[in-house]
Amino acid sequence: MTAAAPRVRGHGRVRWWTYALLAAAAVVCLFPLYWMFVVATNDTATATRMPPAVVPGGNFLHLLGLVLDTVPFVRALLNSLFVAAAIGAGQAVLCAVAGFAFAKLSFPGRNTLFLVVVLTMTVPTQLAVIPQYMIMSWLGWVDTLQALVVPGLASAFGIFWMRQHITATIDDELVQAATIDGASTWQVFWRVAFPIVRPAALVLGLFGFVTAWNDFLWPFIVLKTPERYTAQIAIKALQNSYDVDLGLAMSGSFLATAPLVVLFVLVGRRMVAGILDGAFKG
Repeated sequence: MTAAAPRVRGHGRVRWWTYALLAAAAVVCLFPLYWMFVVATNDTATATRMPPAVVPGGNFLHLLGLVLDTVPFVRALLNSLFVAAAIGAGQAVLCAVAGFAFAKLSFPGRNTLFLVVVLTMTVPTQLAVIPQYMIMSWLGWVDTLQALVVPGLASAFGIFWMRQHITATIDDELVQAATIDGASTWQVFWRVAFPIVRPAALVLGLFGFVTAWNDFLWPFIVLKTPERYTAQIAIKALQNSYDVDLGLAMSGSFLATAPLVVLFVLVGRRMVAGILDGAFKG
């Protein structure tokens, strides 16, 4: 008679402390959002007293009305939505095109050019502000939304991301077979490569959307009129040079953060799946 295999105690079960750690991590991540809402429902005196208030107050609708009366905040949210959506879609497609070219096409200087693209990621963003502003001024785009959209349509990180993903997920034989069947380079990309890497492109587009939505420095420099403010600049406009109404500022911040929370609830699972899709292929 064959001896029974020893039983591994606890195999396949999740220990209670795992749930405790996950719950603690969730509390740490969600508490700033809750605290922002608490401050957004109280006045500055209540928000800064010791011990601080931890229960939402009853001033949220009043402060929300002040936000809408002080700056054109709804217009700012729409501007941010337009800019972020354009940048997210542009990065998803254009970076995928560039990544496909670096991964699957042969042309002189390909590796050198890709090295230059990667090296640009080591340059601080602030160093490009002055020359970028000079270009926008020369084009007559200062105080326009295209000054925000066009520079963000492609990124070195996005090109690197898509190049690595395409290299790992698409075989050269598949590209060669499509070419032998008479497909052009664009058809090979759009009909063969892009459907395979669409999850990674979606993740990149979401990263671009969130980055553009939260961007403050470049919109603060290039935008002048309140009608063209993005959400982050509108929040800055809620503050004056001498003091800060915390309740008013946090009410604007809550309005600007809520769309991102809704976006993550809707596509968070797909975002994680897209990241893991590239992590386990190679």
